[in-house]
Amino acid sequence: MKKLINAVENVLTESLDGFAAAHGDIVTLGGGHKFVRRGTLKPGKVALISGGGSGHEPLHAGFVGLGMLDAACPGQVFTSPTPDQMLEAAAEVDTGAGVLFIVKNYEGDVMNFDMAAEMADGKAERIITNDDVAVEDSTYTTGRRGVAGTLVVEKIVGAAAETGMDLAGLKALGDAVNAATRSMGVALTSCTVPAAGKPTFEIGESEMEFGVGIHGEPGRRRDRLRSADEIATEVCDAIVGDFGSIEGKEALLFVNGFGGTPLMELYLMYNSARMLFERRGVSIARSLVGNYVTSLDMAGCSITLSLLDEQSTRLWDAPVHTPALRWGV
Repeated sequence: MKKLINAVENVLTESLDGFAAAHGDIVTLGGGHKFVRRGTLKPGKVALISGGGSGHEPLHAGFVGLGMLDAACPGQVFTSPTPDQMLEAAAEVDTGAGVLFIVKNYEGDVMNFDMAAEMADGKAERIITNDDVAVEDSTYTTGRRGVAGTLVVEKIVGAAAETGMDLAGLKALGDAVNAATRSMGVALTSCTVPAAGKPTFEIGESEMEFGVGIHGEPGRRRDRLRSADEIATEVCDAIVGDFGSIEGKEALLFVNGFGGTPLMELYLMYNSARMLFERRGVSIARSLVGNYVTSLDMAGCSITLSLLDEQSTRLWDAPVHTPALRWGV
């Protein structure tokens, strides 16, 4: 294992210290490294809080700021944060309008965020993201996994929260965006968790994993390495097949890298996916390409298609200023 680290046990805290120092104009680090919060809160706005295991950066801390999250709770690598982290974050950022937790559908995350929502002093709701069409149940979930589509939910709901939408409205909006979003990923290599010191799984030089999870969980099947067009065709067919008829719809196309894939290859995959969706009658109205929901150093990518209407398009375009996503400011 070759990693730019000092001691394995200090990877997360030292990374958070660097993150907070680098983006001190946007975020503040909570006590005990339990959460990252917006440096300036907006009174009367519903507070949005997300979180999950570290190793997926910039998700979630990288999306704290104007137009997205008010706080993010980082767990250890690929390990859920604890309810006390979420409660302390909620106490810091709830200005009286309540708290909305955005949770990826992994059993540890769901259980701990549920506990936090029940124990919170103010009003609290939750959105559970489950956009992964690869498998119905997996190593860490009952039901579909929440993956890159979580970013889409956080952006659109975050923009709506800035306008003053109430807690019930934001909850309904987030559920609707999640229902309009589908993703699927492909891995070319494993990732290596620092504490483990070796790859999470073994994969041959001429192999790939279709439908991999963002923790390196198995997908639909192990297969021979294929061309970008062949990979995109299978992934896009799976997404369209899960949606059913989406001809004539407008959509956001999001090609996300897992941390170890160059942008040159991600744009190549975007080109393939865009042409495939357009041939199926989908109009790609908005796009995002880059490493946003990663799996440490895994090579591979995921493709996300999120159907848009007038409201969600306007909210996607709304100003955002976070460490990892910013436009219109």
